[in-house]
Amino acid sequence: MNASELGVNLFVTLFALLDPIGNLPIFAAATVGATLRQRVSVSFLICLFAAAFLAFFLFTGLGLLQFFGISLAAFRIAGGILLLFLGLDMAREDFLKMFADTDITHDKADVRGYARRRFQRLVVPFAIPLMIGPGAISAVIINAGEAAKLGAIGMTWSMAAIAAAAFVSFICFSMTGWLSRILGEVGMAIIVRVLGLILCALAIQFILMGLGEALPGMISSGVTTPYPSGH
Repeated sequence: MNASELGVNLFVTLFALLDPIGNLPIFAAATVGATLRQRVSVSFLICLFAAAFLAFFLFTGLGLLQFFGISLAAFRIAGGILLLFLGLDMAREDFLKMFADTDITHDKADVRGYARRRFQRLVVPFAIPLMIGPGAISAVIINAGEAAKLGAIGMTWSMAAIAAAAFVSFICFSMTGWLSRILGEVGMAIIVRVLGLILCALAIQFILMGLGEALPGMISSGVTTPYPSGH
């Protein structure tokens, strides 16, 4: 695989794992009442953080895991447990209230102040681990090992893939105004609960994959890789 193919594969993988389309209802609920400029500013900060965080793991992820003696299997299991708790929270009736802006009287002209407050509130659990979960981090770390074999060009294409995934996410989040108007509070609550169920299933899949790597032969490959390519 050459550098360009490696970068394209990473972009597709990150777009699926960051899931800006699936996370739109939550972002819309978190920015209800915001102006377009305020929403764009929050989107920019969130996606800039996501790009910087993933870039950090691209260059240091393998070294960090080796330094702390953590296997990728253990990382998958720990991340899966964290995502499982988040998925269960999403199924609760009051989940969207966690992201609500309590300052309902904020100045709509105050773009920077609003963006800073919303960013601080959304870093956890929206940016991490909802967007940047164990899947995205694992994908970047695995990609880093392959990119290192190709030298500087491989790392350059990987960085471009991270930047492209963050940019597409920024565009998606910047256009959530129409979604909140169409779905309304009830519609967003329903979608978030369905996403919570999917997230729980994804978390269990991460845990099974981690256990499959840690205990080879103990778990069927049909469980850890239920839909192998080519079948």
